[in-house]
Amino acid sequence: MAGAITLIYGIATYLIFLGSFLYAIGFVGNFVVPKSIDSGVAGSPVEALVVNVLLLGLFAAQHSIMARPAFKRWWTRHVPEPAERSTYVLLASLVLLLLYWQWRPMPEPVWTIVDPFWVTVINGVFWLGWGILLISTFLINHFELFGLRQVFAGLHRKELPAPVFRTPLFYKWVRHPLYVGFLLAFWATPSMTWGHLLFSVGTTGYILLGIFLEERDLVAMFGDQYRAYRRQVGMLIPWRKVAG
Repeated sequence: MAGAITLIYGIATYLIFLGSFLYAIGFVGNFVVPKSIDSGVAGSPVEALVVNVLLLGLFAAQHSIMARPAFKRWWTRHVPEPAERSTYVLLASLVLLLLYWQWRPMPEPVWTIVDPFWVTVINGVFWLGWGILLISTFLINHFELFGLRQVFAGLHRKELPAPVFRTPLFYKWVRHPLYVGFLLAFWATPSMTWGHLLFSVGTTGYILLGIFLEERDLVAMFGDQYRAYRRQVGMLIPWRKVAG
């Protein structure tokens, strides 16, 4: 019974994540969704800046703290281990939904590109970023990343195999293609406002911090194997050094 409840919890969490992910595309791209990064009535610039920075800080703190191995070891004393990843995904999704809801528009333009050719190119880069992001999640096991594999294993009382270091497709040329996808999607816009710029700068800062913390954990997990990989493959800019 406990395994079945955990499975239902994991599936429900995944659906909430999926909704928040799809909403993110419209939120950043300013289309379809009822509340986007630039929609709404602009209020006080100071209030908007403070609220938006706090929202971005909450997002970064939740992701950075809960993703650390030490926190996971503590957290699994209080939640079933198969539900640990799903709980992380649920809280991340809820923080994102809060950000969408409470985000304050700062609509003054920083740059505006009107040439149809370049608008098409930039919008193409925007969609390329989301595509790279989605494909990258499947390259590293999409369903484990978002907790479904763990809850199914818990239902059948199976242990997941130990992590294996792999570099499929994009990972042969860049160490963090998932973050590359985010950066392309967040920065590629023909109409950059101050609010969008704040969002892009804030998330870029979090990504760089996340990479630092994540690579420290990966070195601890895989040792010299990951150190060699780090020397041979670019972090965010694709390049590959042939091992001599």
